[in-house]
Amino acid sequence: MELDYESFIPLHIQLKKEIEDQISKGIYKEQIPSERQLMEEYDTSRSTVREAINLLVMEGILEKRHGKGTFVSLRPIDEWLGHLSSTTETIQNLGMKPGAKLIDHYITVPPAYIQEISGFEKAYFIKRVRYADDTAIGVERHFYPVGIGEELVKHELNDATLYDLVENKLGIQFADAKQIISSGTLLEEDRNYLQVPENAGTIIAERIIKDVSGNVIEYEEAYYRSDLYRFTIHLSRKSR
Repeated sequence: MELDYESFIPLHIQLKKEIEDQISKGIYKEQIPSERQLMEEYDTSRSTVREAINLLVMEGILEKRHGKGTFVSLRPIDEWLGHLSSTTETIQNLGMKPGAKLIDHYITVPPAYIQEISGFEKAYFIKRVRYADDTAIGVERHFYPVGIGEELVKHELNDATLYDLVENKLGIQFADAKQIISSGTLLEEDRNYLQVPENAGTIIAERIIKDVSGNVIEYEEAYYRSDLYRFTIHLSRKSR
C-alpha cells in the first residue's frame, strides 16, 4: 500500500490515519509493525513513520515500550449509527469489558432547553461514568420522566444497562430515537472523572428516545473522550 505523494495532506498524517484505521478494524490488536515493516508496507521514509507514530503516542493511542516495540495503548470504540444500541453493547461488540459507576440521582427541574426538547417540567436525573476495560471513557447524563426514574433507581445501576432495565424490567418498548453528535468540552464538575486536561475536546452525543406512543422516555447528554470514542456512519444508495 502506498501513500499519496500528490495529496495536500502531509504523508505522516496520511500514515497516522492508516494506522488508526488498522487499530479500529482490529488488525493491529496489540503490537503494531516495526518501523522498517511500515516503511516497506507504505513505501515511505523512516522520518514519516516516526512522525506518525509520535502523534499517536501523544494522543494516547499507542505506547512505546523500551526494547520491545510500539503497542496499542487504548483501542478506540466505534458505535454504528442507524440502530439503537447501548454503550454497553458497543463496548461488548469490540471484545472489551463494559462498566458503569453511578455518580448521582435525584428529581430536578431540567434546564430550559431540555424542557423544550423533552416536555419534562420535572425529571429524574441519573449521572454515570462509563468504562471500557476499566478505563473511564465518558460521563452520561440521563433525564427520565419522574415515574420512570423512580422505578429505575430501585434497581442496581452500577454496571447495569439502562436500556435493558427500561425495556425488560419496566416493560417500556423503545420505538424511535434521534441522535445529535457535536464536539465541546467537559463540564468543570466532570473533568476529574475522565482525567483529561482543562480544554480537552470531547464528543457530545445528545439522544432523545420515544416509546411506541411517541412519548419521550429519555433525554441523554453524554460526553465521551474524543481519543477513545468514535461514531461511524454507514451510508448506502442501494435500495432496501
